[in-house]
Amino acid sequence: MSEHKIVDACNTYCPGPLMELITYMRQAAVGDTIELLSTDSGTANDVPEWVNKIGHELISSEQVGDVWHLTVRKAK
Repeated sequence: MSEHKIVDACNTYCPGPLMELITYMRQAAVGDTIELLSTDSGTANDVPEWVNKIGHELISSEQVGDVWHLTVRKAK
């Protein structure tokens, strides 16, 4: 059964949120999802670029107030 984790990287700045996501993705199993919370607007571009480069799946990307919520599924 896959897990869903939330990583709160609010109030950190590039490359902090992406590095947090990478750390948790390394620990995750294939099929797990990680929701990254970030107040750094650059995260909205950095995470999708990294996901495409690495080959994982971007499930959602939305801004709620000042916080970006990006959900990624580990694909390999």
